[in-house]
Amino acid sequence: MIYQEMLTQVIEKMRVQPDAGLTDAQVQEVRQKYGDNRFVEPPKEGLFKKVIRSLSDITTIILIIAAVISLVTTVIQGHGDYFESFLIIAIVVINSVLSIVQEGRAEKALDSLKGLEREEAKVRRNGEVVFVPMTDVVVGDILVLENGVKIPADARLLKTSDLRVEESALTGESQPIEKDEDFITGESVPLGDRLNMVYRGTTIVNGRAEAVVVATGMETEMGKIAGLLGAEEREMTPMQKRLAQLGRQLTVVAIVAALIVLVLGIMQGDPIMELFMTAVSLAVAVVPETLMVIVTITLALGVQRMAARHAIVRRLPAVETLGSASVIASDKTGTLTQNKMTARQVWDATKDEVVPVDQVDTVPDALRFGALSTNVTVQDGQLSGLPTEIALVASIGGVDDYRALQTEYPKVYEIPFNSTRQRMTTVHKVADGYLAITKGAFDVLLPKLPADVQSRATEINQQFGNQALRVITVAMTKLATISAEPTAEELEQNIQLLGLVGIIDPPRPESAQAVAEARAAGIKTVMITGDHVATASAIAREIGILLPTDKALTGAELHAMSDEQLDATVQDYAVYARVTPEDKIRIVKAWQKRGDVVAMTGDGVNDAPALNAANAGIAMGQTGTDVAREAADIVLTDDNFATIVHAVEEGRGIYANIRKTINFLMSANMSEIIVIVMAMIFGWGSPFMAAQLLFINLVSDGLPGFALAKEPAHGDVMNEKPINPKASVFAHGLGIRIAFNAILFAVITLLAQGYGVWTGNVEAGHTMAFVVLSMTSILHVFNIRSEKSMFRIKFSANRSLVMMAILAAVLSLLVVTVPVTQEIFHFHALTTGQWIITAILSVIPNIAWEIIKIVNRNNH
Repeated sequence: MIYQEMLTQVIEKMRVQPDAGLTDAQVQEVRQKYGDNRFVEPPKEGLFKKVIRSLSDITTIILIIAAVISLVTTVIQGHGDYFESFLIIAIVVINSVLSIVQEGRAEKALDSLKGLEREEAKVRRNGEVVFVPMTDVVVGDILVLENGVKIPADARLLKTSDLRVEESALTGESQPIEKDEDFITGESVPLGDRLNMVYRGTTIVNGRAEAVVVATGMETEMGKIAGLLGAEEREMTPMQKRLAQLGRQLTVVAIVAALIVLVLGIMQGDPIMELFMTAVSLAVAVVPETLMVIVTITLALGVQRMAARHAIVRRLPAVETLGSASVIASDKTGTLTQNKMTARQVWDATKDEVVPVDQVDTVPDALRFGALSTNVTVQDGQLSGLPTEIALVASIGGVDDYRALQTEYPKVYEIPFNSTRQRMTTVHKVADGYLAITKGAFDVLLPKLPADVQSRATEINQQFGNQALRVITVAMTKLATISAEPTAEELEQNIQLLGLVGIIDPPRPESAQAVAEARAAGIKTVMITGDHVATASAIAREIGILLPTDKALTGAELHAMSDEQLDATVQDYAVYARVTPEDKIRIVKAWQKRGDVVAMTGDGVNDAPALNAANAGIAMGQTGTDVAREAADIVLTDDNFATIVHAVEEGRGIYANIRKTINFLMSANMSEIIVIVMAMIFGWGSPFMAAQLLFINLVSDGLPGFALAKEPAHGDVMNEKPINPKASVFAHGLGIRIAFNAILFAVITLLAQGYGVWTGNVEAGHTMAFVVLSMTSILHVFNIRSEKSMFRIKFSANRSLVMMAILAAVLSLLVVTVPVTQEIFHFHALTTGQWIITAILSVIPNIAWEIIKIVNRNNH
């Protein structure tokens, strides 16, 4: 009675006659009120805004200011040498283009959701059943649903017949849900437990139904997910934050250095135009022009290596981000598990023996007759049907075994499974009569079993339940004859219990090892799933996620917690079960508030918002939905959880190479600033023009720096703790090393310039300073490859580095010795003695670092 009253309220609210459907006039009225059955797409950023954003980087602004000063100074002086100005502008343009290209493909998650809109829906309107585009479905429409149909909108069921719906993409539930139009739900009931509802984007896998649409477009559960995707802004990656911080620090250095130079120049009475040109040189010296390009190349090469290991990277920064991951929040179904229901345990009641299904010598009758009493079909050599029934058939062998069984025991009658009976009975012809096989829920069949087996059967059922196995009870009875239309009472009397079969979606074989490797690397793995807590906990415990000190949290318990309570206790939980898409975002953000870098894995539409909110979203390529793949940063082509661990290792190696690049570039850049400021203090004047510094930064530093991207990892990076996302780019002694290098490089460069000043050949001193700084920087790339001696790391491990260093050295020498480039860059020819002094000064840093490494090695 209560059911009828509630259903009547729904129909009256929609103002629809179930047998006739909406009229055309009602459709128009409802569409004007609620709109089309479409998802709203957020505005996309235009090219102009992308260009402005790429030019807003602080280091780029410094270069733009330097270019303007150089251009204005050239115009005022009237000498017509615009080479320097145009070169700086060209660097700005190239970096801007690379920044835009680096963003790659635009976010397509909403486009994937919109792809659902191109399908048709079967509805009843004006008393007739018609097909309409999915976008034309409106609130109040009567949906006519059949096996294989994708549901076009959220709807309240009116009547059903053996209806089962695959909802894993939306709820994470690993098995089809049996729907019941008589079910009465409350507001707090989780999405996966609302048995009287069907939802947009899910698929009917069995039976048929009629339902009245109660939500369309953005108001559907799928629409809410689309809204979460559109509203969620992607945070900067840890590396992007570090590089932004580096830019701000360089700005401070540039301003301080410029003030020092201006004050000194004014005190020394230097011409204003000359001071302006020195300021330009300082700006060029401060900015590591090739850093972002090298970082991009490093990430791109990492992408190629990860692709070879079955991980496709959709957004370049995600490579480094994954290397910083301290938490991997994984979906269960299809990620940690195989997304394939499998018979794991069987209790042979005739022998009172529990045996793992994969270890049975002779297939017990519980499996044979359980497989026989199914509606599984064979299509193109593959089993097709309900997952639990396929699991039963697969347990007896291959397709040939199943067909042989069907031939031996031909089915002549069936009483199908439904939500009321909770069991299925099939009748099969044998030589001396008939076999009636009944399989179904244990609690339903228990009263029908012989009294002497009920206690033992209950014990086994509890045992299987503790392992989170779904229990299928199989029984049979032998009949001499049957009536033309046999009833359940006729077929299910005096049944004999054959046994119980425990079915589960098992873990992937590699999951346990991958979780253990992640833990060794200091990474905590947690499970976030829409499945039941008992099932999730059993799987998590089996693969090592749920340790004795960890807890499991349900969606209902989570809803009762405030954000503050969740933030304070999130680290106590390793399993979050029966959660919604909104819950997943809350969990991800709670971990992020603790300072963790979260990598989230998943395959369903319900995972997409959390994939988007995580620092690194990882989707399954084979079983994943388009929406999940497009919302993710990384897609696994083999759906293998272990691949994530390999990707973390790659990410850590990439971050190590980026730190080496920063060491390499900033050592030279900071030394340039020190040289210019100290030369001004000494009254020698800056030894470098802006164009000369650009050459050093682009060629002497740039070419070997590019090859650093290919440097293999030296040492076991997976035995180290995750990188703290809040740690400065100069953490772990990198800042001290850069400062040491910068001072050392500056001293020997000033010695070269001082030699020219002391010998009365200032132009030769400037040229010697250029060569010393160029060669010192080039040779320094071999110092930073490893903590070991440069001679203990094989040069063949990175042939590109050796070739680029040689090329940079040759070009640096040619630009000094070829008359044409001598004139363009204002160099002076050097004598043999000056070349010898230059060579000796250039190798001093390498000698110093070899001594330091020997001392460090002896101290350890």
